Amino acid sequence: MQVSPLIWTLTIVFILALLAFDFIFHVRKAHIPTLKEAAIWSSIYIGIAVVFGLGILVFGGPGPGSEYFAGYITEKALSVDNLFVFLIIMASFRVPREDQQKVLLFGIVFSLIARTAFIFLGAALINSFAWVFYFFGLILLLTAGNMLKPKKDDEDEADNFIIRLAKKVLPTSEHYDGDKLFTIENGKRVLTPMLLVMVAIGGTDILFALDSIPAIFGLTQDVFIVFTATAFSLLGLRQLFFLIDGLLDRLVYLSYGLAVILAFIGVKLVLHALHENNVPFINEGEPVPVVEISTGLSLTVILGVLIVTVVASMVSPKGKAHAAISGARRHATDYVDLEYTADQGERNRIFAKLVAEEEAIKKLQPKYRQWVRNEDELMALLRRAHEEHDASLAR
Repeated sequence: MQVSPLIWTLTIVFILALLAFDFIFHVRKAHIPTLKEAAIWSSIYIGIAVVFGLGILVFGGPGPGSEYFAGYITEKALSVDNLFVFLIIMASFRVPREDQQKVLLFGIVFSLIARTAFIFLGAALINSFAWVFYFFGLILLLTAGNMLKPKKDDEDEADNFIIRLAKKVLPTSEHYDGDKLFTIENGKRVLTPMLLVMVAIGGTDILFALDSIPAIFGLTQDVFIVFTATAFSLLGLRQLFFLIDGLLDRLVYLSYGLAVILAFIGVKLVLHALHENNVPFINEGEPVPVVEISTGLSLTVILGVLIVTVVASMVSPKGKAHAAISGARRHATDYVDLEYTADQGERNRIFAKLVAEEEAIKKLQPKYRQWVRNEDELMALLRRAHEEHDASLAR
């Protein structure tokens, strides 16, 4: 699809304007978004992405339009999976609820920068070396296999080398000072955990880009479509986090669905590479007559797998059990930590969720109950949360 420099410029300006608007009107002043606010703005950003896709469909034709929507849906699904890691990182660093928006917006901006760099690098490689399709396909197949491995414990996710090095080499405070990156402690200028969590988010964003960019290049090689589908999948991710915060733990089969999608796109890339082959040691450098997967079929498979994955997760007893156990642990920890939030309305919301999750745990069948790690420790944490709540009511 031919796109003029003017359209490129207007698109980039529009995306930057949306980010600036998000910061000035929603993030600059620390606050906790309500469910209504998150739902409205998530819908607006998704609506903008859909309208933009319809514009590509009308002016570019059904081929580019289908490629855009396939790329957007895939990147959006991968972004939701990224939210799991963001949630773990912010929980590990005990980021105050009021400041989580700023951390997420930083992650989105950094992610957009990293992905843009990888997009143009990937496009340059594809134009110069046909073997890159094989390489991208292999990356996706390996990533799909890695997604099927058991997850690490939550505590290990944010404890990466950069963070450990920063804590050892640089003076770091154990406490937040609003959303400041530096603060004064005992007369010395030190880092706050806010800077460290942004480093952790930025580091994981680079790893996410290594997975997501080959995935979308497997659906289209049009750089404009790759860039816009990626950018619009990231915009609104902050609002989506607060909208589906309580549902993240329920999506127990999402990683399996994404593994299927990435493996499917990986196979599509390899077939395309064989069809365009000029690698000397494969078929003597000649194209291999293979069936190529159409964009329409790709879009159907992606949508079908995601629908099955989400529905299966929501109705699964395993999903309900996992959500109750992990949610109770997280909400009890949040409630007893006044540094996390001192806002009484937010504390009441957290406690109400905690009570509901406790009731769900009591009703768990024995085979699901055994998933509770360190049950005595969890029960002690829940009792402490109830004691804190009773004390707050007495005051």
